[in-house]
Amino acid sequence: DPAVVDERGNEVGANVGGKLIVRRPWPAMLRTIYGDKERYRKQYWSEFKGNYLTGDGARRDENGYFWIVGRIDDVLNVAGHRLGTSEIESALVSHARVAEAAVVGRPDELKGQGVVAFVTLKSGADPSHALKQELRDHVGKHIGAIAKPDEVRFAEALPKTRSGKIMRRLLKEIATGKTVTGDTTTLEDFSVLAKLAEPEE
Repeated sequence: DPAVVDERGNEVGANVGGKLIVRRPWPAMLRTIYGDKERYRKQYWSEFKGNYLTGDGARRDENGYFWIVGRIDDVLNVAGHRLGTSEIESALVSHARVAEAAVVGRPDELKGQGVVAFVTLKSGADPSHALKQELRDHVGKHIGAIAKPDEVRFAEALPKTRSGKIMRRLLKEIATGKTVTGDTTTLEDFSVLAKLAEPEE
């Protein structure tokens, strides 16, 4: 018995984003985290008492089908609109001059969260203020004006683990202007982080 609910646990209407919960247990569900029952209880059962929080952001369409928009950690709340970072990233990489993109949120006094995009360009493409605006407009055309990045930052490369996963946690710290203090032991190339932390010209 799945449902999409708001921050207070109230079920939302059709095509409204929220958090995906399951109201009844099922035989194959995760029953614990090995060696850490308290973390399991807190992570999956504490936010909406008696309901299992999947950790996914979702919406339910008018036909009753559920659409997963991303992990809650990867869903931004921009002026009351829930936007999946992967959706914005997909719009960015659909641009002819973009090779790769990673999107994170940063605190914004007016909107709750602002959108920051880190973009690597294809060979032969030159970074410019005009291209930044072009990319913002490109996202607006594909998703809507609310999804336009507040800031586009060009990068030679993105910080990745040795297995190739983008380390968004580090990008969040850079986007908010913080000194990177998190664990970087799995970072593949430390020079990437140093270059990203430098102010843009």
